[in-house]
Amino acid sequence: MSADVRTITESEISDWLGAVNSGFLRPGRPTANDVAECFSYEEPHRVLGGFDPATGRCVATFRSFSQELTVPGGALLPVSAVSNVTVLPTHRRQGLLTRMMGVELTAAKERGDVLAMLIAAEYPIYGRYGYGPAASVSEWEIDVPRTGLDAHRPAQLAGGRIDLVDVGEVREVGPALHERLRAATPGVIRRDARWWRRTTGAEEWSHSPYKEKFHAVYRTAEGEVAGLVTYSTDDNWTDAKLPLNTLQVKDFLAVTPDAERALWQFLCSIDWVLKVRTGMRAPDDLVARLLPDARAARLVTAADWLWVRLLDVVRALRARTYATAGILVLEVTDRAGLADGRYRLDAGAGDCVRTDGPADLRLDVSTLGSLYLGEESAVRLAALGEITELGGSGGAVALADAVFRTPRRPWCPDIF
Repeated sequence: MSADVRTITESEISDWLGAVNSGFLRPGRPTANDVAECFSYEEPHRVLGGFDPATGRCVATFRSFSQELTVPGGALLPVSAVSNVTVLPTHRRQGLLTRMMGVELTAAKERGDVLAMLIAAEYPIYGRYGYGPAASVSEWEIDVPRTGLDAHRPAQLAGGRIDLVDVGEVREVGPALHERLRAATPGVIRRDARWWRRTTGAEEWSHSPYKEKFHAVYRTAEGEVAGLVTYSTDDNWTDAKLPLNTLQVKDFLAVTPDAERALWQFLCSIDWVLKVRTGMRAPDDLVARLLPDARAARLVTAADWLWVRLLDVVRALRARTYATAGILVLEVTDRAGLADGRYRLDAGAGDCVRTDGPADLRLDVSTLGSLYLGEESAVRLAALGEITELGGSGGAVALADAVFRTPRRPWCPDIF
């Protein structure tokens, strides 16, 4: 008998959370506080579980929630964010994930979500459900003594100032600053009030207790907040009392180049810090080139991050802007039948409609997800066999590359 996949009830929250912990290799049972936090989810009807019919135990978990995604041009799209996906090792290869994903994607399309998105813990899983890697991240480790920065001179503040602040002030200034960032950065998602409470210690889960951190704000000469960084440091010294400390950036928001430069130079000027880990940044982040010696920033992580699954191709392609004019007919394949069809994109007019006309390109919906935010090159995807040029006229792949690419790569600073 197959497991029962359904929305969980209030009495099943503890069992569901226990399955989440097991799936993510976190030993221990959920606490009463964990259960209360889970019960306060705003969309409990979107919390799914798979239940073993023999024991009644929860053996698979899945949750989605409403989000907004910034696309090229600044539009905010209503999307479904997928999280807490697990199947216990005792119940793998029984189709539980496929059933839960089918429930979610069908419901998301009916709700009117333009697309679904997730952060993939494992690369091979989600392509078969139509998701494509759509925004990557990189992390650098900065060797501070090698940067070429003068430790005896203050950071270049461009007339502004940097102040250390507490979590109360972070809650006050952070949300508005993040809204400015996401309005200008494709791939950024909404941070609600709960996000700010959790990241400043007002709410916490047993598996992730809050640890105090440092916070610094950059203000312009006019007093406007243009940057915010949160960071932690270790306490590592040699026997000869020489510091070997590493600073780890936890969050870094900057809406102007001046703020970005000032905050990185500030972090590289803190006494006793020899290395700075930048946290997950956009692959084309400015940090390395801001240093007099760019080789002082060593790339330590380069990975896929945000995955996108289009559900409404017409609305998605109408929502974003394009770098150049051009008309393309895309034949989109989708094994789930949610987004397949032919679509005529007029990039110059910012319009998209379904069509029966001949297609220029054939691609899977997952490949379209990789193109959508400007992360990937159509030429590269064609070379990989993921895009097929039809009709024999030539030039459609090159046009698609010019149409979909963006001046800066998309970036999602958050995990969810």
